[in-house]
Amino acid sequence: MATETYGNTGMTPDRRWQEIASTPEEGIDLAEAALTIAAEEYRDLDIPRYLARIDELAGALRQRLRRDISVTETIIALNHYLFDELGFSGNAADYYDPRNSYLNDVIERRLGIPITLSIVYIEIGQRLGLALRGVSFPGHFLVRCTLRDGAVVLDPYARGASLGIDDLRERLQVVRGGAGQMSDDELRRMLAAAAKKEILARVLRNLKAIHWQKRELERALSAATRIIALAPRAAEEYRDRGAMYLELECFRAALSDYEQYLQLLPRADDAEAVKEKVAELQQLAARLN
Repeated sequence: MATETYGNTGMTPDRRWQEIASTPEEGIDLAEAALTIAAEEYRDLDIPRYLARIDELAGALRQRLRRDISVTETIIALNHYLFDELGFSGNAADYYDPRNSYLNDVIERRLGIPITLSIVYIEIGQRLGLALRGVSFPGHFLVRCTLRDGAVVLDPYARGASLGIDDLRERLQVVRGGAGQMSDDELRRMLAAAAKKEILARVLRNLKAIHWQKRELERALSAATRIIALAPRAAEEYRDRGAMYLELECFRAALSDYEQYLQLLPRADDAEAVKEKVAELQQLAARLN
């Protein structure tokens, strides 16, 4: 875990994360929280510098815009600025590079994945007065902008492209492997604005999956622990963290997490298999006493 102090606060990133996790939704600064995730990897990260950089990027574009500019024109200007002038783009060539999930790297390299490009898009767009919110769409994070007579759904990974209903249905078909049609009500629910903690948890799940697949267990464990701080009733996170603890031979910690998983989700499909692990770990823990 990171031990260096956080900015000029004298606080470690881990302590700051605990504060963020306990903060009500309206009190969370999404960019600062995303940078705090990165501070776990970059222990001397200057978070205020990157927040100032976001302000500078937004300020540079704001100076060009007419005062009476429409929402649609602002979106067009934002797309041109971010993707044509600044060169932000999706890192399709190395999608699972963990740097795609660290906001400081995304700002510096101008490469990212849907969720981190969306965070950049939201943070700069909101500073321009756009009513932007994230959307946890299955398989691919998106952004929605509220308009006077509805909303438009945008894909920052595709250079801010506007997506219609048919586009969204087609994407769902791909994610679902060609499964049945989605009703309008179900589609609307999927396009609901994501809470900031939900967005942060999704960033962390990406990192957890990347590090776990690479067998970087301590990094994966850190991501899982931060997810649990955000969502303490996310049962599957305890199961996953329990598996990591088990691989690291932290048997009592693994036992505690598996027990918590069963308490939160007693009828899980894998409940019997987890109960067997619990019994084995209880015996092992007794021998270690």
